[in-house]
Amino acid sequence: MNRRLFLTSSFATTAALQGLCAVGDRVNHHLPASDSHYRNTRSYVEDVPVPEYRWASDAAYERFRDIKYGVRLHWGLYSILGQPNESWPFLQMSLADRQRYQSMYKTWNPRGFNADEWMDLFAGCGMKMFAFTTKHHEGFSMFDTRTRVRRRANWTAPGGPKMEDCNLAYSIMESPFRRDVVKELCGAAQKRDIKINLYFSHSDWYDADFRPYAAHPLQVPSSEVLTTDYQGTKRRLGDKIVIVPDPSPAEVNRMMARHRAQLTELLTHYGTIDMLDFDMYLGPKVWPQLRATVLHLRKLRPDVMFRARGIGNYGDYYTPEGFVPGDKSNTGTPWFVIYPLGRSFSYEAVATNYKGAAWVVRNLVDSVAKGGNFMVAVGPDGDGRFHPTAVSQLKEVGEWLKVNGKGIYSTREREADLWSEGADIRFTRTKDKRTIYAFVLKWPGEKLLLRSVRPAEGSVIQMLGTGVPLKWSLSSAGLEVQIPPGMQDESRRPCRFAWGFQIPTETV
Repeated sequence: MNRRLFLTSSFATTAALQGLCAVGDRVNHHLPASDSHYRNTRSYVEDVPVPEYRWASDAAYERFRDIKYGVRLHWGLYSILGQPNESWPFLQMSLADRQRYQSMYKTWNPRGFNADEWMDLFAGCGMKMFAFTTKHHEGFSMFDTRTRVRRRANWTAPGGPKMEDCNLAYSIMESPFRRDVVKELCGAAQKRDIKINLYFSHSDWYDADFRPYAAHPLQVPSSEVLTTDYQGTKRRLGDKIVIVPDPSPAEVNRMMARHRAQLTELLTHYGTIDMLDFDMYLGPKVWPQLRATVLHLRKLRPDVMFRARGIGNYGDYYTPEGFVPGDKSNTGTPWFVIYPLGRSFSYEAVATNYKGAAWVVRNLVDSVAKGGNFMVAVGPDGDGRFHPTAVSQLKEVGEWLKVNGKGIYSTREREADLWSEGADIRFTRTKDKRTIYAFVLKWPGEKLLLRSVRPAEGSVIQMLGTGVPLKWSLSSAGLEVQIPPGMQDESRRPCRFAWGFQIPTETV
């Protein structure tokens, strides 16, 4: 499927859900059928949540939709290696390299990390939210978890890989650094009124209790029954696949207890948390226990927005990854695009692989016009510092937002198909519908023609950042806005990349 058609492809399931999802406070709350993580769980996660479940409140949804622009931060043991694709390369490592990887925390001391510097950067770049990887798939916790791992793989054990007993948190608090990164980031963000989104992977490749879920490097004879992705996992692992005994009931219960305990820590130890960013999934056998955890978390924090991964329509929002949806019409579920500035979500060492400020602006405007949010992903290096090119590009976006932010933040999409005109014009509007913002992604020349906008009589139309009233007229062709001759000189324009026009409209 063409990913650009992501949002236009799920009408087949919409009719089946009509009238069924009036559970809790939402009607027709459903994920797009084309969402890959939804497809991995839909065979066992019920589309209609149990009656006792409630999604986050209308106020929480409104706050989520007001954000518009945020940053996603992947930082973990994989950052020491400077490798792309976060912890995924672990699955293709030799057994000796896996063993070394799992021991890297013993020497990790990222002295360049400074939470206040990070948040000052993000605030200055116009970001209203940050998402941070508290634990990626490889299982290393970037926070002060009080839970313990009791069983792990010894990849270089005599006679081949074996499971062995252990007793450790496997967290950054056991590294030489010994600082709770999540605590420092949350505190710095709260001082700057930046919303907090804590990422947490359901899967855990270090804790052997979590076998065989979500591409776990330890598979079991019953993998095909326990999971919904065993064939994909076999292809991914290839000759690196290791088969060990099925988990015992005690191990399964210990896995789910630790999973819940860690999530409880994240929601109760760090002040107000706005979003919980689940990733991956577990499997059908443990879904009743995972559902119980979701109900538990909802009672703890009624207004935390849950990402839908692994929990289906229990989620409050979903995340198109690495693309902006091609349309806005098939779901009432809020969404937040996540898109790496470099080649992947983790640290990018090659300056030329960063996509540029113009790319961010275009995707941000496109997402907001369609009713979504946009999250650009960057990762720091193993020492906790961002690439200078990434910093420069994000600052350029921040300068653009200083000029155009009123047409981005806290806006809403226009009705039906009115979010765009052609390839290079996007629209947003104020919540009261009294003002429309037209964003032109290609310089319009001496005049801008808008077919779908009718200004209120006597309106003052301005290009954002200028304060200069523009001449305009209405005809059968639409609204024509004259662009002053002086602005044909690029150096005299208020910004680069895209230009916003503020248009008061007739009251509705």
